[in-house]
Amino acid sequence: MKWQGRRGSSNVRTSSGGGKMIGGGIGGIIIAGILWLVFGVNPMTALQTGQVVAGGSNTSTEPATSDDRDTQFVKVVLADTEEVWHQIFNEGGSTYQEPSLILFNGQVSSACGSATAATGPFYCPGDQTVYLDTSFFVEMRQNLGIAGDQQDSGGQDNEGKAGDFAQAYVISHEVGHHVQTLLGITQQVSEASRQVTRAEANKLSVLQELQADCFAGVWAQRNQARVQFLEAGDIDEAINAASQIGDDRLARASGGAVVPDNFTHGTSQQRVQWFTRGLESGSVQTCDTFSGAL
Repeated sequence: MKWQGRRGSSNVRTSSGGGKMIGGGIGGIIIAGILWLVFGVNPMTALQTGQVVAGGSNTSTEPATSDDRDTQFVKVVLADTEEVWHQIFNEGGSTYQEPSLILFNGQVSSACGSATAATGPFYCPGDQTVYLDTSFFVEMRQNLGIAGDQQDSGGQDNEGKAGDFAQAYVISHEVGHHVQTLLGITQQVSEASRQVTRAEANKLSVLQELQADCFAGVWAQRNQARVQFLEAGDIDEAINAASQIGDDRLARASGGAVVPDNFTHGTSQQRVQWFTRGLESGSVQTCDTFSGAL
């Protein structure tokens, strides 16, 4: 994935909260996903370390000034999402409101409650912020089997750079949840979920997550048209990531039964399907996963 040389977002901040790390990144998503699948426990609830903070975060943040590669990568990816979603919203006659992204180490407080690295990357609609633990990149390479030692077409060593687009996919998925909040979809799902059974609420959650996957695909297609940032193998990286974190795959990895009523994010096939749909179309109109469900 080509990303160097483009502008970085000014909306990336670092948390001064800190705390003991428990798991991390996608590995944490797998652990939390198993909790939800096997025990019916919401991972955000199970992994919280404090009470919900109404109205915003109680963790002080500051602009991310680090010049390390991962921080700069996050800034560029977030800026790319800003450019694309500004364009899409403008085409629809509205204005895109940019989210914040907070990089934290081990523990952070948000308007959705406190979370640890084990929660994995997440978006909180209460403060319209994406939260990303700094162990995220290492965990993706280790737990998703993404190679970390490759050479580019010019023979240059790309150690530590492989898997960039898989990481960008996850970030753009979380930004997709922000888009859902701006469009009122998040609020509709939340309201509808309170009026149905847990199994029915889980189905709504699946539809919401699959739409965020589709939005990530839309972003990738539109950003490719804008800056030609994709390289050979990038799409396969994202498809592998989507497949690895499907509910059915997580259930099998846990040694438990595959129970569709407990799914909250969709099967591996569904996640790949909806990401691919957005990627091929570049249109949010193709991302109606709900089809009258709300």
